Amino acid sequence: MNEAIENLRNRALLLRAPGGNRALHRALHAAGSADALCRCAPAQWKDWQLSPATCAHLARGPGDEIEADLAWLAAHNAVLMDCLDARWPAALDQLPDPPVALWVLGDPAALAERQVAMVGSRSPTAAGRRLAAQLAAGLVGAGFLVTSGLALGIDAAAHEAALDAGGRTLAVLGTGLDSCYPARNAALAARIARAGALVSEFPPGTPPRAAHFPQRNRLIAALSRGTVVVEAALRSGSLITARRALELGREVFAVPGSPLNPQAAGCLELLRDGAVLTRNTADILSERSINCQEFLDYQPLENNPAPPGAPARLDKAYEMLLDALGFEPASIEDLVQRTGLAAGVVASMMLILELQGRVETRPGALFNRVD
Repeated sequence: MNEAIENLRNRALLLRAPGGNRALHRALHAAGSADALCRCAPAQWKDWQLSPATCAHLARGPGDEIEADLAWLAAHNAVLMDCLDARWPAALDQLPDPPVALWVLGDPAALAERQVAMVGSRSPTAAGRRLAAQLAAGLVGAGFLVTSGLALGIDAAAHEAALDAGGRTLAVLGTGLDSCYPARNAALAARIARAGALVSEFPPGTPPRAAHFPQRNRLIAALSRGTVVVEAALRSGSLITARRALELGREVFAVPGSPLNPQAAGCLELLRDGAVLTRNTADILSERSINCQEFLDYQPLENNPAPPGAPARLDKAYEMLLDALGFEPASIEDLVQRTGLAAGVVASMMLILELQGRVETRPGALFNRVD
């Protein structure tokens, strides 16, 4: 059997596994490949703390739905990329529940480009739509890829303006890539696939469901150096994306509006809570966190952990972080204060150290050194 096809089949199997992402993500790094993970004995899966539902899914092996996934990939020249792929954006590994794999239609390299997200109302005012387009075009001119969720309104305006300006854009979907939601954006989705990428963690055949869109929003927030909110009501998916961005130590930008406009209420709340007031692209680009190299500096040290008893050699930055952690539990915020590194960088490095068994998570979002 073709080894590449078998590994692809096992990636699809992992992606469809129930029971949560975190342990599976950790196990995949430990095993070194989807193929190796799926060949492991059930006792090893349990040692890696995979849930009973995940273990049962892996034990059953690929079925007809996996063969359909592979047929769709081949027919559309799409990519199924797992978290060990060299093109994988390390920023996603900072999530508490990182995806183990992603479906990509378009250029997979787009995921690792410098990105700024733009989100907002599905029913914006004409002024809001116009400003979103201006901001997106300005970001493209500054060398950024514009990321959004392909929704009507602000999302679509940002995608379209980025493309019209000759730039690239990435759309993260809450459905499988074989369908476009909303259907009105089908032509736009085709343009994005030609000049950027469509991305989803949901396999082909997955319809739009309410629970999928907060999951999609966390990917938008994680991929981007900052999230710009243009016109958002108090209870909206845009504020979910903004909150996830803040949790990851990313910058949040909000466009002000009239207190009498319900579409501005969410942005005004973000501004009250410390978001960067945004009138133009210069307000975004002036923030150091958007242009700093730190965001991409710390990649996984290696895909395969060292054998037991022979810990991998750490570079000076990781040694500094371990020294700052010491042997008392500490939070990401504590480590930011002790090291001067950005919160997103610290979160990414701590994930790598956890995968290598150098630190462990404790209740209360704390980390503890174990060696």
